[in-house]
Amino acid sequence: MPQGLIGRKIGMTSVFSAEGKNIPCTVIEAGPCVVTQVKSAETDGYTAVQLAYDDKKEKNTSRPMLGHFKKANTTPKRKLVEFRDWDESVNLGDVVTVDLFKDDNWVDVVGTTKGKGFQGVVKRYGFAGVGGRTHGQHNRQRHPGSLGASSFPSRVFPGKRLAGRTGGDRVKIINLKVLKVISESNLLLVKGSIPGAKGSYLIIER
Repeated sequence: MPQGLIGRKIGMTSVFSAEGKNIPCTVIEAGPCVVTQVKSAETDGYTAVQLAYDDKKEKNTSRPMLGHFKKANTTPKRKLVEFRDWDESVNLGDVVTVDLFKDDNWVDVVGTTKGKGFQGVVKRYGFAGVGGRTHGQHNRQRHPGSLGASSFPSRVFPGKRLAGRTGGDRVKIINLKVLKVISESNLLLVKGSIPGAKGSYLIIER
């Protein structure tokens, strides 16, 4: 079977352990995913299985992709992800469900962090700002301060921590524990927090 699933972040909740401890966890809708392509070393140069998730309208799908999904005998999907190291028993059109995971499994989750737009150095990197309002500096509290020498090198070095676009990054959180698998609802309860907004796509890897 594939080494993972595509899912969607539902939100956060908490469950009680056998010892009565309250454990925060993230609820993920994992699958069901359809196998839309099986790649082999002979034809593609490497082995992988492509999974598709989340139905999409036909009118919003290009003709080449419609043909791609038709080969797998499934409806158009929004999200497609390849997984390496798969069990060769999987076939085109197979449906992979949340039963791929078991309670107490350890997984890695890939998500996209919330985008925060263009931000200053205080929010982006935790700078303290210039400081008080003394000496007439009434508008310098959240500014970065001096950036470097003037005459030499007469420029700002690339890579310096300055204001800019924040968030919207692909982030992988490793070694998260699966607290519970709810097969009838395709839900996965994973211990801890996961990057991304509610409703964002996730990749859950075994």
